[in-house]
Amino acid sequence: MSKKEKENLPEEETAKETETEEIEAPEEKDEKDETIEALQATVLELKDYLARNVAEYENYRKRTAKEKEQLYGSITADVVTEFLPVLDSLDRAISLTEKDSKAHEGLMMMHDQFMKAFEKLNVEPIEAVGEEFDPNMHNAVMHVEDDSVASNTIVEEFAKGYKVGDRVIRYSMVKVAN
Repeated sequence: MSKKEKENLPEEETAKETETEEIEAPEEKDEKDETIEALQATVLELKDYLARNVAEYENYRKRTAKEKEQLYGSITADVVTEFLPVLDSLDRAISLTEKDSKAHEGLMMMHDQFMKAFEKLNVEPIEAVGEEFDPNMHNAVMHVEDDSVASNTIVEEFAKGYKVGDRVIRYSMVKVAN
């Protein structure tokens, strides 16, 4: 209703209309407030859901990367373990040939190739002779009384040990002085 029409109406009708407008206005505001609050609650709920999913994905990504790294180390260790007897035989052959012979030269080249391949796979030999005995790296198969060497020192190595990172693939078999 326009202003002119309202002016021409008797006071009673104008009063009724005003009451109706006043009554409807608060209801509309309440409905709008409720709708806004419901939407805000939904937004907060969705933000929380999204934050949880992002955190869960990050945890998943980190966990799978760690598992992948561990799996790679295990597979490398398993494969290298299969080649260790071949390398041991090669070391024995080198020790039995004369140092100036062509056979010794050829065996040394093969040994160097093995060690370069191991280096690429992060496989390192465990140092033993002259080192202090460490049960985490060495396996003592003999003990000897030797006053010329400090106690608990490795004096001889029977089989070379190898490790990938901090993980021991094969322990060094050694003789330890008491």
